[in-house]
Amino acid sequence: MKVKVLCRNPDDYVRETSKDIQRVPRNYDPTLHPFEVPREYTRALNATKLDRLFAKPFVASLDGHRDGVNCIARHTKSLSTVLSGACDGQVKLWNLSKRECLRTIQAHEGFVRGICSRFCGTSFFTVGDDKTIKQWNMEAPGYGVQEEPLTTILGKAVYTGIDHHQSEGTFATCGQTVDIWDEQRSSPIRSFSWGVDSFSCVRYNPVETELLASCASDRSIVLYDTRESAPLKKVVMQLRSNTLCWNPMEAYNFTCSNEDYNLYTYDMRRLDTPVTVHMDHVSAVLDVDYSPTGREFVSASFDKTVRIFPKHSGHSREVYHTKRMQHVICVRWSADDKYILSGSDEMNIRIWKANASEKLGVLTAREKAAIHYNQKLKEKFQHHPQVKRIARHRHLPRDIFKQKRELREMKEARRRKEQNVRKHSKPDSVPLVTEKEKHVVTVVE
Repeated sequence: MKVKVLCRNPDDYVRETSKDIQRVPRNYDPTLHPFEVPREYTRALNATKLDRLFAKPFVASLDGHRDGVNCIARHTKSLSTVLSGACDGQVKLWNLSKRECLRTIQAHEGFVRGICSRFCGTSFFTVGDDKTIKQWNMEAPGYGVQEEPLTTILGKAVYTGIDHHQSEGTFATCGQTVDIWDEQRSSPIRSFSWGVDSFSCVRYNPVETELLASCASDRSIVLYDTRESAPLKKVVMQLRSNTLCWNPMEAYNFTCSNEDYNLYTYDMRRLDTPVTVHMDHVSAVLDVDYSPTGREFVSASFDKTVRIFPKHSGHSREVYHTKRMQHVICVRWSADDKYILSGSDEMNIRIWKANASEKLGVLTAREKAAIHYNQKLKEKFQHHPQVKRIARHRHLPRDIFKQKRELREMKEARRRKEQNVRKHSKPDSVPLVTEKEKHVVTVVE
């Protein structure tokens, strides 16, 4: 009689010490796991459903302003410090971790049009309707000491925007002209104008730090090099751009927010056609800001919503709104890539999660592993109809939903009209204009 005996070597599966990793034998041959794909699909579907179930992006509201919030700026060195300027001339410094106001400064008479932090974080600059540029100390004054600006510069016209250089003691302002200032001088060291009445926004390039871009009232976006005596080039669009923001990881790319409800991402080397047209808002887009990773950007609109767009996508991946939030005027992405700050004209600053379903707080190793595994499953099955439908669905207010449907019908009607004109005309007599080319009028160098 023969007896078959299973013989295993304990060295193959027994740990030498209690701190060793337990070895788990597994055969990855797909023929031995015929139900792996259906099982993973079910897990991906459940993970997508739970993602939407736990999507609670609103974190907190910072209230204290007595007028609409007109501008927000990040502290260049501190993650928890944020500066905000209101329409009544007040500037507030906030501690985000404690969600409280640290200081309140009556900086200007009238609107605070722009605010920016110095590159080293020791002070910040503000501009307002009273035609002044003021520099303030980031540290609070001593007990009983009156709050006074470090420097005050009186200009000839209203300044509508300001931005500081990334590593030098210079800053740029915009108003009737774009001016470059040295912190040690009371007059601009260089001024740029290109037959434009006024400018609404100016931004330094965070990578190529000598480049600037500005939005002008004649529907143009003008590019500058501070080493040159004249502007480099400009692109004129169908409608006016309100603000722009450079991609912090790609030196030549920037995104502008436009009055025609869209955002446009440009490569400054080829301005004749935008790289991507981002469409989802149903009213004028007032502000835009990139995430520190450069992969996404957030936009604020007059339609009372905040949207997050991937940089190469024409449609938003997320939309944030509340019943009490009115027209969103300014928006900023936090430097740790986790939060979004939005300021609206009902006097509140709201803090949102950049990832709506992300769990806040400390995660255990098992939670991190589960989140990573679910994320990979969702990426694997992201194009499946059921998973895609659940992941894309967002609830919108009724007014925005109706306006979006009307805009879609109008766009479809224009497209049909163009097709009919081309069909009933001589061959090649009506040029074919792509959607990207429709919004650019001309490029001037």
